[in-house]
Amino acid sequence: MRRSMRQLGPVLKDAWRLSLPYFKSEEKLAANALLFSIIALNLAMVGMNVVLNFWNGAFYDSLQTRDWNSFVSLLFLYKKTPHGFLPGFCGIAAVYILVAVYSTYLNQWLQIRWRRWLTRRYLDDWLGDRVYYRMSLVARPGGEGTDNPDQRISEDIRDFVDNTLSLGLDLLSNVVTLFSFVGILWSLSGAMKIFGFNIPGYMVWVALIYAVVGTWLTHLIGRPLARLSFVQQRREADFRFALARMRENTEGIALYHGEDEEHGELEKRFGGVIENWWAIMRRTKALNALTSGYGQIATIFPIVVAAPRYFSGAIQLGTLTRIASGFGQVQGAMSWFVSSYASLASWSAIVERLGSFERAIQEAKLHGGDGAERVKAGEAVTLDDVGLFLPDGKPLMEHARLSLTPGEATVISGASGSGKSTLFRVLAGIWPYSRGRITLPAGSSMFLPQRTYLPLGTLHRAITYPADAATLPDGEVEEVLTAIGLGHFLPELEEHRNWALSLSGGEQQRLAIGRALLLKPDWLFLDEATANLDPEAEQQLYDLLRTRLPRTTVVSIAHRESVARLHERRILLKGGRLGDIGGPLTTAAE
Repeated sequence: MRRSMRQLGPVLKDAWRLSLPYFKSEEKLAANALLFSIIALNLAMVGMNVVLNFWNGAFYDSLQTRDWNSFVSLLFLYKKTPHGFLPGFCGIAAVYILVAVYSTYLNQWLQIRWRRWLTRRYLDDWLGDRVYYRMSLVARPGGEGTDNPDQRISEDIRDFVDNTLSLGLDLLSNVVTLFSFVGILWSLSGAMKIFGFNIPGYMVWVALIYAVVGTWLTHLIGRPLARLSFVQQRREADFRFALARMRENTEGIALYHGEDEEHGELEKRFGGVIENWWAIMRRTKALNALTSGYGQIATIFPIVVAAPRYFSGAIQLGTLTRIASGFGQVQGAMSWFVSSYASLASWSAIVERLGSFERAIQEAKLHGGDGAERVKAGEAVTLDDVGLFLPDGKPLMEHARLSLTPGEATVISGASGSGKSTLFRVLAGIWPYSRGRITLPAGSSMFLPQRTYLPLGTLHRAITYPADAATLPDGEVEEVLTAIGLGHFLPELEEHRNWALSLSGGEQQRLAIGRALLLKPDWLFLDEATANLDPEAEQQLYDLLRTRLPRTTVVSIAHRESVARLHERRILLKGGRLGDIGGPLTTAAE
């Protein structure tokens, strides 16, 4: 129990940290107004339950005494009783329905606003400063906080908002219910002599003992559910990711005839889902057996305990029904932990996943620093005493010096693993594991990786990415598409499709060159960006760049001699040092 309480503290702290910012944000007026309105409506429902308790007593008394006038008044009109004015059931029911409808409506309104705000915040934090990229660099296998960010942003935020509101409001209602009905039950139950001691309000003590025993047994049986829920969410997300990854790589799998291997991997991942689900089922079965029995006994238990006073004539039937109702309300409020245990276990797993994701984002922001100093000055790209490192600290390049002159097409070559692509990332400003000083000209730059990224949507959007398609003339887009050898796709330019699957690797690289032709950067860096094309097509595209972008400086990273011949200057990366071909490799061209 002590261990579980220690685990509860961080969960509640994370939940508070995740919840509070929204209610202090720029939406705080609407957020707090909705929240207080929902709370007020929930408290109104508790108040109506109190009224119904008195109404039940008067109604059943009218049945016992066969008082027709009171019976009709309590159903349709109102009646004055020793306890005060009681409205008719029809009036109570109409107000209760109205309150219940708007309580749900406002709850859903708050949910969607809160979820929208949280989603935007997480997207800003995850995408800002390229945190998503840094997280991919430092992610450890099985590391908590970095797996399946898509699930955490889409599903966990939704479930966090929903469960936090429902559990929080339910807890508040039960606390108010407890204080509202404990006095009623105390006065109704009277005193009972046990072992010579006179116990006042004995039904309250019976309810307390009943709830404490039920809570202890529930926690004993259900405490593994929180961890099992956390694991289940991860395994479900891993299985879904494996399916999505297969969908994105259908051609490669088909060419390798890798269906059996993929089938085995998917079965293995799904087997993990089923294995953990069985563990949840077994634990839930035991928990349901307890809670169902606990609930069933609670319906008859107060009547059995209070029956001796009824049969002795000390209380009337109406009072007995009020005792049963009051006991149910008090015992139910005290047993909130029992009835909500499964939901609490799921909620704590969601809070843990969002909390660990947030911590991973903050860690990624700090990890590796900002990298080499980047300065906008002059007309050339220069590296001054630059060092490149892997995330584990292993050096790839140290004390590098290099100057790239505007207007001079340059190719950088080197063996695989020598650090060419890492140099490409450093120049792009996305690699944090670097030091030294990089001077960049004031003009625009564009970086084309070997694997072209194609966003979801139309081919029109894909070729203009990352610019807004509406900012580029349609005629120019169509002309460029034809120039790069993809003119046969013009009839499908506005068609929504997963173009990453529709276009071959070479066609995707042609599309990337088309982006450069449309956006006209001052500096164009290509990392094996034509590797999927034959030498003839490669030369045609480089000629196209040279002809259409005469003011653009092209810097390529490439292995093939056919690409190197298309450039005026050649730089070799070897042994962690840069040097012009034909010059000493221990120094770099200046």
